[in-house]
Amino acid sequence: MAKMNAPLDLDQLQTFVAIADTGSFTRAAEEVHRTQSAVSMQMRRLEERIGKPLFEKDGRTNRLTEDGERLLAYARRLLYLNRETLAAFDDRRLEGTIRIGTPDDYADRFLPEIMARFARSNPRVELTVICEPTQGLVEHIKRGNLDLALVTHNDARGQSEVVRREPLLWVSSANHATHEQEVLPMAFGRPNCVWRRAACDVLSEMGRDYRVLFTSFSATVIAAAVLSGLAISVLPECALRPGMRVLGEADGFGALPDCSIGIMRGQTSRPEIVEALARHIIESLDNISVPVAEETGSVDFAALTFSRMKKVRTSQMAPGW
Repeated sequence: MAKMNAPLDLDQLQTFVAIADTGSFTRAAEEVHRTQSAVSMQMRRLEERIGKPLFEKDGRTNRLTEDGERLLAYARRLLYLNRETLAAFDDRRLEGTIRIGTPDDYADRFLPEIMARFARSNPRVELTVICEPTQGLVEHIKRGNLDLALVTHNDARGQSEVVRREPLLWVSSANHATHEQEVLPMAFGRPNCVWRRAACDVLSEMGRDYRVLFTSFSATVIAAAVLSGLAISVLPECALRPGMRVLGEADGFGALPDCSIGIMRGQTSRPEIVEALARHIIESLDNISVPVAEETGSVDFAALTFSRMKKVRTSQMAPGW
């Protein structure tokens, strides 16, 4: 019987997270600088402490159980709080300026959490933030104008480290029947936008007639066109807004590929600040949940249904999740 009033061991939790991130006891042992037998002993003690099995065998892979998945979220938060506490009393804390870029699709949903976490741990670092489409951010990285960018990953270019995946969804107004028009009016980003190309490919496969009515770099403009009932668009789950309706197979719309969100690092003289911010971004995205609508209903932000959210780092333990 586990002693539920005893505190958890942070070293055990750090090893547990390393196993979840690497998918391997062996690789986790290398990461935490322990022997594999020591790692196994730590996990046995952690399971005894929790009173639940945390791992199950899946072929040669150690897969997290449902209780293991639950513990993982808490473990990340506890380790983050530990680092934040130590940083608050560290006279050698990072200081300087860092330039970060992100499309406005992600800025509204992700930046508040990222900036709040980073500022609490690094109050002497000044953040300069710009919002532009991914292609513009890629150019800024290449020219040395940005230290780090949160971008839409392009598999063809392999230009970023993927840190989160979300469903890409067909969206319309919950108050209009725009999707029932014979020729679908569409609102998209510019022609080389990967979401636009994916949507056009699926529309062609569906045999649906459409015309592009609005083109804009701004997520706000695209959302306005959708909410006013003037057009249909495609958005990642994180960009859904009240008053939008998600369209699915029941409405005659085919499945879209997932949206992959990645991090790009630029050349910088302060790599320690960049890596600190990158770590905060990954931890923030792990802890952010996005509300999902029913496929044939309006977005319900009160219900907060999270079941289809996909996290890259936790999914390494459970392929296909």
